[in-house]
Amino acid sequence: MAELLHNPSILAKAKQELSKEIPPRQIVQEQDISRLPYLVGVIKEALRLHPIAPILVPHQTEQEVEIHGYTIPKHTQVFVNAWSILRHPAYWDDPASFKPDRFLNSDTDFRGKDFKYIPFGAGRRICPGSSLAMRMVSLMLANLVHNFDWELPNGLKPEDLDMNDGLGMTLHKHEPLVVIPVDHVA
Repeated sequence: MAELLHNPSILAKAKQELSKEIPPRQIVQEQDISRLPYLVGVIKEALRLHPIAPILVPHQTEQEVEIHGYTIPKHTQVFVNAWSILRHPAYWDDPASFKPDRFLNSDTDFRGKDFKYIPFGAGRRICPGSSLAMRMVSLMLANLVHNFDWELPNGLKPEDLDMNDGLGMTLHKHEPLVVIPVDHVA
């Protein structure tokens, strides 16, 4: 939600897609999400820039291995820096920018088959709740965007929103997002 408020043109595009597909004041249902590719792109892009777990569950090497000239001894605990992968310029054009369009006409998915996009991890250690999380976030965001307009408090401008993440085992906004819902008049 913070990225949408920080990028009003992207919020407007998401609202336009919802208005085209969903009648006014109607609750968005799970079966509607497949008709909302831009909204899904917004969610994927938000998870790319702000992964829930920036450092994935540790792994242990089963044998000595060499990676980019570095020797990793057998039985070494290895951490995967998902945050860095999800922002790496070798994988993403303009990686620090919020661009949901990068997921349109793309088969990049969160299920771990694309190592460049691993907001929920990959392989046997992928988050078991990732599918449920995507469904819940999609429905919640779709309904919030479709049924309300949003204002920032105290004359705060979108470009002044603090978009920094707080540090910890999971990412959260450094400064909590405070917004005012306004009844959407269709």
